[in-house]
Amino acid sequence: MRAAVLTAYNSPLLVDELPDPEPGPGEVLVRVMASGVNPLDIKIRRGEAPHAQLPPPAVLGIDMAGVVEAVGPRVDRFTVGDEVFGMTGGVGGLQGSLAELAAVDARLIAHKPRTLSMAQAAALPLGFITSWEGLVDRAGVGTGQQVLIHGGAGGVGFLAVQLALARGAQVYATGSTSSQAVIRAAGAVPIDYTATTVDEYVAAHTGGEGFDVVADNVGGATLDASFTAVKRYTGHVVSALGWGTHSLAPLSFRGAAYSGVFTLMPLLTGRGRDHHGEIVAEAAALADSGRLAPRLHPTTFPLDAVNDAHTAVESGSATGKVVVEPNV
Repeated sequence: MRAAVLTAYNSPLLVDELPDPEPGPGEVLVRVMASGVNPLDIKIRRGEAPHAQLPPPAVLGIDMAGVVEAVGPRVDRFTVGDEVFGMTGGVGGLQGSLAELAAVDARLIAHKPRTLSMAQAAALPLGFITSWEGLVDRAGVGTGQQVLIHGGAGGVGFLAVQLALARGAQVYATGSTSSQAVIRAAGAVPIDYTATTVDEYVAAHTGGEGFDVVADNVGGATLDASFTAVKRYTGHVVSALGWGTHSLAPLSFRGAAYSGVFTLMPLLTGRGRDHHGEIVAEAAALADSGRLAPRLHPTTFPLDAVNDAHTAVESGSATGKVVVEPNV
């Protein structure tokens, strides 16, 4: 098979021939039709994500959608010809999806949404799983709650907005001036963080009480702002980027809660993989009900142009999720 190989950190990916993988017990062999490119993939390529544990040489690509070509022992949920998707590799020493074929743990995948293309399906897993683990598993978002999503036009935030709306919440999302239309199109009330302070938008939208749930997809100063935007006593801040040094005083003085999300843990440890499969199945159900769709960059990339795909993400020129199609 052909695959894009990371031969050294901070170097272009090399498209090369590798032996075809074979599915082991509990695995299926998937012909990869689409591989979503995440900002984390860029950090891994540059050697800036030691938590992902993927030293070169390695095949990158965390998200994928494709067709089952073979089924290993002890797999009964999938058969040859099934269209599937999931967050399946590219970290922790697991082969990623920037390849024509991948042997993946069947616990991590679900049947692809019928109403979405392969490219759309491959754009969902990491962002949706991150959003589900924060909003549903940790914060239990439900009907009538006021939810603030930071970075609502981003790859994770755009999906988080749709998930919170599907759960019955009133959703608000921060973004730059240029992203207000995208946020509004996703169904949230847009907040231009460059033109209004935290205190001002908390006062305007919650009467000064604070949001029931605040989801941080930006980190740094935005996480600090989350601690002052959350509701007293019952509020809950969730973040997938709770790294670095932060003062918990604003959160503590509000009597609110904080939860961290580490989406890679099942891939790195093997624990919780069944739940990731369950979450992407929920994504498929929401997509097929018309309540979930990613925002794609208008151009997809063949495997030979994988470095152009990475450049689009790295440069910030992408206008939606970038997807590589290894078998095109």
